[in-house]
Amino acid sequence: MPEATLSALQIAASRDTRTTLDRILGYEAEIRASGTDLLVLPEAALGGYPASGLTGERFTRYFEQAVEVPGPEIEALAGLSARTGATLVVGVVERDGSTLYCTAVFLDPVTGYAGKHRKLVPTMRERLVWGRGDGSTLPVVPTAAGLAGAALCWENYLPLLRAAMYAKGVRVWCAPTVDDREVWRSTMRHIAAEGRCFVVSACPYESEGDDPFAGGSLIAGPSGDVLAGPLLDAEGLVTAKIDPDETIASRAELDVSGHYARPDVFSLSVDETPRPGVTFHRD
Repeated sequence: MPEATLSALQIAASRDTRTTLDRILGYEAEIRASGTDLLVLPEAALGGYPASGLTGERFTRYFEQAVEVPGPEIEALAGLSARTGATLVVGVVERDGSTLYCTAVFLDPVTGYAGKHRKLVPTMRERLVWGRGDGSTLPVVPTAAGLAGAALCWENYLPLLRAAMYAKGVRVWCAPTVDDREVWRSTMRHIAAEGRCFVVSACPYESEGDDPFAGGSLIAGPSGDVLAGPLLDAEGLVTAKIDPDETIASRAELDVSGHYARPDVFSLSVDETPRPGVTFHRD
C-alpha cells in the first residue's frame, strides 16, 4: 500500500453539541493541509463526557445534546470527510429511543456513513448514563491506511475484545478516549506491539469545568514506538506519516491471531447477533 497519514484531533468534548461541531469543522483547512487519510476524534466529542450526578433536569439537557446515528450532525461530519478526503472516526453520545450509547462513528470520504461501534461496557459513573452495546457493532472499515477498527476508552483493557479485533485483521486501531493518564499511553503502545498495528489515541483537552482533561493524544507504530505525540495541555492535531505495509512485516515476528496462536489450547467465540431489548415475531 502507498504511504498514508494518520491524525488525532485533540479537542474539548463540550456539552454543547453545536459549538463542538462548529469547532471540529473549523479544523477543515488544517486537516486538508496535513494530507490526513484517517482522523480520530475523542470519546464523546459530540455530546460530552457525562458529569457526576447527572440526574433529573441535568440528564434531560445532556440527553438533548446527544445525536442520532445517522443524523444531521453525522451528515455534517460526512461532508468534512468528503471535502478533506479523510476517513473520520468520531466519538459521539448516540441517542437511540430513550437510551444513550457511547459510540464511535466511521465516516468514509466517498460513501459517507460507514458504520458504528457502541461501547460494550460503560465504566464507573458512565454506567448510570450510557447503555451497553452488543456484538453487532464490531466493524472493521477499509481506509487508505488499511482496515480500521475502534475500541472506546477502557474497552481497550478487554483482552477478548482485543483478540476479536486482531482476528478481523485490524491494521489501524482507533482509540477515542478521555483517559489522559501516562499509563494509558503505555497501554496504547502495548496494543500497537501486541496487535502489530498502528494505534491512534485521541483524548480531549479541556482546562475548565468539573472534568479537566490534559490530553495526551498520540500515534504509535506496530513495534510500540511513538510516532507522534503525546500532545499535552493544548488543543490541536497530532499527525504521523506511515507505511501501512509495516504491519505485514512486523507480523512475521508476531501474529497473535495466526502463526503465534494456539487454537488447540485456546478458543474465542464472538456473538455478533443484535440484542434489542424487545424482539417482535410474526407467524
